[in-house]
Amino acid sequence: MHDHLLNDSQRSLREEVRELVRWVPRDLILAMDKDEVRFPKEFLQEAGRRNLLGCRYPSRWGGRDMDWVTTCMVMEEVGTLGYIFACVFGVGAELVCDAIMLHGNDRQKERYVRPLLRGEIFAAECLTEPRGGSDFFGTTTVAKDGGDHLVLNGQKRFIVGGEGADFFLVYARTNPDPDVDPRQAITALIVDREAGVDVSYHYGLMGCRGGGTARLVFRDVKVPKENILGRLHGGAAVFDTMMIPERLGTAAMTIGSPRAALEVAGRYTSRRKAFGKRINRFQGVSFQIAEASMLLDAAQAMVYTTARAVDAGLPPGPTRRLISQTKRFVTESCQKVANNAMQVMGGIGYTNVYPIERICRDLRLASIWTGTNEVMNAIVAHEWYSEMAALPEAGFIRDVEADAEEAGAEEEKIFE
Repeated sequence: MHDHLLNDSQRSLREEVRELVRWVPRDLILAMDKDEVRFPKEFLQEAGRRNLLGCRYPSRWGGRDMDWVTTCMVMEEVGTLGYIFACVFGVGAELVCDAIMLHGNDRQKERYVRPLLRGEIFAAECLTEPRGGSDFFGTTTVAKDGGDHLVLNGQKRFIVGGEGADFFLVYARTNPDPDVDPRQAITALIVDREAGVDVSYHYGLMGCRGGGTARLVFRDVKVPKENILGRLHGGAAVFDTMMIPERLGTAAMTIGSPRAALEVAGRYTSRRKAFGKRINRFQGVSFQIAEASMLLDAAQAMVYTTARAVDAGLPPGPTRRLISQTKRFVTESCQKVANNAMQVMGGIGYTNVYPIERICRDLRLASIWTGTNEVMNAIVAHEWYSEMAALPEAGFIRDVEADAEEAGAEEEKIFE
């Protein structure tokens, strides 16, 4: 539907990604959902061998010098395998890689980015803690000065890729002053697994299994100061830029599996008969397919529009609003698409004879992680009102308020 938004190079790359999707063994998908495979290293290794990881990063470091529109296209295609494949694909090669590319030095890029994009090592991002997820700046993980290193203590949980990662992007409080602004108290650290990180617990998840989601415990882990990402107490700057790959990436990766679900449901309803005719002739079925198709197209359009805005350098405030509302709209729309697909298939859609039930389970994560959709609402409202407050200074195109019959009845305009 949105091929017109892609150029020849992007469409060519899409065929490469689809070849990767066709390569993935069916047994791997099933084993991951059974938790028999806890982290799909061979999938990421193959993606690295095909130079499909981190396509928007400079070729100097192993990327393809492309853009956010291309990245979103790649994430969508990978997601047709299942939401968890897009999650593990994006966490290392987009989220963690992005932080190092934007805030790291050449030594850090050489040591971590280059082998990461080749699929030789794996990474995970550590945000959520047992006492808080959305309250990022309330982190209780601490890193104290130990001379030429920092001593890291604390816990992170629900870490996608934690089971298989060779290194972690960890945010910790480094300024112990309780009165300091929390945004000036946190540092982003690159923490190697061999430093003594304990992957202490592997969760039993409703869906998105096989992605190595784990709890990490740091007990007096020594982190060399050369592994500080950005500057000491400068973690907020890293976090702020990470919200683009976190949330736009989440929106893009969410589209693939409901797209596949809708295709399965479309084929099924075109063949299944009831009351003497194919069930796609009944409005109760066809209207649900129509709604799902509309939502999927709208979700794709929103992702590509947002990606183009980011590529064009939209100012930070409008970018935050656009990305946040995209994340919310797309994740909720895609869950609806998958639910419609199951509904029109009836009872058989609720079984593992078809992949719809797995897709529905997996997609439930989309509106929770990388900032709940309630947090997205809060950001959208804040940024929208900020933009509104600036309108009088910029000047309205027209004073529409004055176009009411009794607009001059000031005694009726009571605000307090």
